[in-house]
Amino acid sequence: MSTQTETHEFQAEARQLLRLMVHSIYSNKDIFLRELVSNASDALDKIRRAKLVDSGLRADVEDLHIRIEADPGQRTLTVRDNGIGMSRDDVVDLIGTVAKSGTAELLEQLRSAEDAEGSRELIGQFGVGFYATFMVADRVTLVTRRAGEDTGTRWESDGDGTYTVEPVQDAPQGTAVTVHLKPKDEEDSLFDYTAEWKIREIVKRYSDFIAWPIRMEVERRGDGGDGDGAGDGDGPQRELATLNSMKALWSRPRSEVAEEEYKEFYRHVSHDWNDPLETVSLRAEGAFEYEALLFLPSHAPLDLYTRDSRSGVQLYVKRVFIMDDCQELMPEYLRFVKGVVDAQDLSLNISRELLQQDRQIHLMRRRLVKKVLSTVKGMMTSDPDRYRTFWREFGAAVKEGLLSDTDNRRTLLDIASFASTHDPEQQTTLAAYVERMKEGQEEIYFMTGSSRSQIENSPHMEAFHAKGYEVLLLTDAVDEMWVEAVADYDGKRLQSIAKGQVDLDDAAAEENEKQEDDQRREEFAPLLSWLGESLGEQVKEVRLSTRLTSSAACLVNDAHDMTPAMERMYRAMGHAAPSAKRILEINPDHRLVTGLREAHRKEPSGAALTETAELLYGTALLAEGGALDDPARFARLVSERLAGTL
Repeated sequence: MSTQTETHEFQAEARQLLRLMVHSIYSNKDIFLRELVSNASDALDKIRRAKLVDSGLRADVEDLHIRIEADPGQRTLTVRDNGIGMSRDDVVDLIGTVAKSGTAELLEQLRSAEDAEGSRELIGQFGVGFYATFMVADRVTLVTRRAGEDTGTRWESDGDGTYTVEPVQDAPQGTAVTVHLKPKDEEDSLFDYTAEWKIREIVKRYSDFIAWPIRMEVERRGDGGDGDGAGDGDGPQRELATLNSMKALWSRPRSEVAEEEYKEFYRHVSHDWNDPLETVSLRAEGAFEYEALLFLPSHAPLDLYTRDSRSGVQLYVKRVFIMDDCQELMPEYLRFVKGVVDAQDLSLNISRELLQQDRQIHLMRRRLVKKVLSTVKGMMTSDPDRYRTFWREFGAAVKEGLLSDTDNRRTLLDIASFASTHDPEQQTTLAAYVERMKEGQEEIYFMTGSSRSQIENSPHMEAFHAKGYEVLLLTDAVDEMWVEAVADYDGKRLQSIAKGQVDLDDAAAEENEKQEDDQRREEFAPLLSWLGESLGEQVKEVRLSTRLTSSAACLVNDAHDMTPAMERMYRAMGHAAPSAKRILEINPDHRLVTGLREAHRKEPSGAALTETAELLYGTALLAEGGALDDPARFARLVSERLAGTL
């Protein structure tokens, strides 16, 4: 190990975050102390857990605590813990690098944020923790030693893009962060972070529920006291006081907890600076007992859809912290839910492997999921605006449950909302769609696509627009998959308007339409047969369309075929997905099609006719956003045809 001081550069993303902090994009600077106390609390949880798992670990866990030390003369504030500590590599990896998904996206959004409020919300979604110290500090020093190791590490930086690291031989177990505060100004006269009253206020507001004692040497109140320190008789008497109540919020009745306390606890467990959207509490008694305090965030985290996103809730057993992200208690599609579950009957030494097999965990998970989903369902009627916020932020993730959680599929369908042709401004539920269905309508019509505008302008929509049928517009990637797994809702079959045959005629007109269709099929039979042969490499069939009113042609999937979008998704995931030929439907009333029929009747073959068939197929493919096999040839054919009209 090197014994010399080393200078390193922060990772590029870390430098940018530091620059944002130094220039104080967040108005409430008090939260830097909350972040330091929260980190210290996590370190104490981890050392107790590590000692439970490994009784031979060289670590002192007799008096785990957090201590705050203020020095007004030197303008420093130190937050010290005797928790798990960090190794040298931990320090470089955790502080010198922001290894969090979504960092680049966050920074880009911050640069384009128009105001301080917008920046505050974005930073809140990210939760930058330790970096918050640079809002109030000229320099930050960290001294740490990992439990079980002999040598500690000192880290120091002024936030200018570099930091130093050096070994320390006599560092105590745990971590001490010393914030060298910026010089006083008019603002600091009201917010002096070395003042006892200010530190008490911040701890009470943000960290009262922390399970570990937060201690500080304070001026003794009155003549007595139970402190263990005193002055020299001439100056004020001093004592070591505990600043927080250490009462677990999840064990207290909701009527006894202020809403602000819940908000601060949410920020502690989620590292999100924003308020939660909803608080969910649950207490189970009987065969096995547990308490849960869960939160629905108000913003989706930036890493919600990345592979390495953190998911799961904190697990405690009899108030003892067990693990941070217990994925066994919350399904993947509810990975955004944050909070704590405290079980009474589990072993303190339970491992992730045992959790996967534990019957109590499975039963707890089932009830927690039902509670979360029922809370969302309740919001739909009690607070529609909050429900709409929830669905806007997390709807795409929740719909993943339609594939994986068959037990709760009906509830998930009830709480889901979708864009629809009924109202361009508001989404609709399936229940509301069914209420509006036309008399005799038996299917819930939908179409998937990359955007609302793409779907609404699709040729497949023409007949539905013309006859006033409502269509759900599904634009999330997961929509391509769940519609294949869900057959119906309330007995009404889900039907893609881009698959199979479409029949929108009522019973009275059905007989007349059938006669007309038979006649048209006979008239167009030679053209359909020829197009099928000419485009045999691209399509499996050519037929007359009942869904087109203004477009010449469209491409349709067979009822049970995989859509092109689904094929692309499978290939992107590395799975084999054979391409299925599709059906070309042509509009017998379109003048291009009637003209093509006449040209084919007069001359059943020829290069010009074949090229027209290519153009017909190519325009149908482009109309749905597909990619041409040979775009250069298509462009040449179009150019030549356009030149011929001049």
